[in-house]
Amino acid sequence: MTNHPAVLALEDGTIFKGIAFGHITEAICLSVGEVVFNTSISGYQEIITDPSYTDQIITLTYPQIGNVGISTEDRESNRIYAKGLIVRQLPKQTSNWRSQLTLTQFLAEQKIIGLANIDTRALTRVLREKGALNGCIVAAPVIDESLIQSAVAKAKSFEGLNGKNLAKTVSVTEPYVWKEGGFWDSPKPQKNATEKHFKVLVLDYGIKKTILRVLDELGCHLQVMPYDTTAEEILQYNPDGVFLSNGPGDPKACTTAIRTIQALVNEKIPLFGICLGFQLLGLALGAKTIKMKFGHHGGNHPVQCESTKQVYITSQNHGFAVDEATLPINLLTTHRSLFDRTLQGFRHKDLPIFGFQGHPEAGPGPNDARVLFQTFIDSMLSYQKNKDALKLTMVTE
Repeated sequence: MTNHPAVLALEDGTIFKGIAFGHITEAICLSVGEVVFNTSISGYQEIITDPSYTDQIITLTYPQIGNVGISTEDRESNRIYAKGLIVRQLPKQTSNWRSQLTLTQFLAEQKIIGLANIDTRALTRVLREKGALNGCIVAAPVIDESLIQSAVAKAKSFEGLNGKNLAKTVSVTEPYVWKEGGFWDSPKPQKNATEKHFKVLVLDYGIKKTILRVLDELGCHLQVMPYDTTAEEILQYNPDGVFLSNGPGDPKACTTAIRTIQALVNEKIPLFGICLGFQLLGLALGAKTIKMKFGHHGGNHPVQCESTKQVYITSQNHGFAVDEATLPINLLTTHRSLFDRTLQGFRHKDLPIFGFQGHPEAGPGPNDARVLFQTFIDSMLSYQKNKDALKLTMVTE
């Protein structure tokens, strides 16, 4: 089974031949999705368990993937959401004292196909020149020309991500309170430091655990809610702020979420959106979104703060973007990508509302942009003070 043949067939007819790993049977195994590339050099287990990769096949450009195995604590969710994984080379040995499974075992357990011994640089060049392409991974004991052409046909027939509301497929169906705490290697909190100072309602469009851990360590009590929670239901919790999470798919298709955010804007409650949450916030405020040629996926993307001109190296994972030219006049651009000048952040001029396209929680990636979470904390502090002042005024009157 170690030499089980497999191919990647792209919708344009390009074929890459390699060796299958992960979920392999004696029957034909196949998986179809949008093929994207990620330039991170570490964090493969966080990447493949990120719900934002739903309906996508991930190509990792770093040549050796799997060398540190899999640890439950490092997963961004409870399962793999990617449709497949493409790598250059699998290591013969896993070396990490925290490892519980090999990458091959994890993919097999999750019934996900992997494809190794592929020239990932050549594949990445195809995707950069032609844009993200639909593809089909097929593995079988024998792969002949008819099977390859069938895989090309399946890639061509895949409907893609445009118009797809994938948030509803990855979101929780029932509310829950986050109780897993902060990071596994964080110092144990003192008894007097366990009290949470901010009540944050998280709208789950495909939330990553690292985001919840960051907010938890900043003193937030986190109530996680389904993607279609209404503004009325949210306000019943009397939150200090609402966080709009990352997630997969086309933001324009998430009409229910957009209406909810519009209602929350009218309440003047602090709102912070990242990735899909950022795009939904932009749509709710009157901007438009566009499908990018090949998106941003990696942990080494430079983003500049417009006010300070400081450059952050950031983690990115998105195939759609907010069109800066469509921003209404009450929104101010705060961050911009130095790769292609696309919009990376905005804030409302009058309300405690802002968003960031990249991933400031950086799971995986650098922590340069994590300061944005503190901006959310500061906005909730001001909101709390304003509420207290309003209550005092009402009592004295």
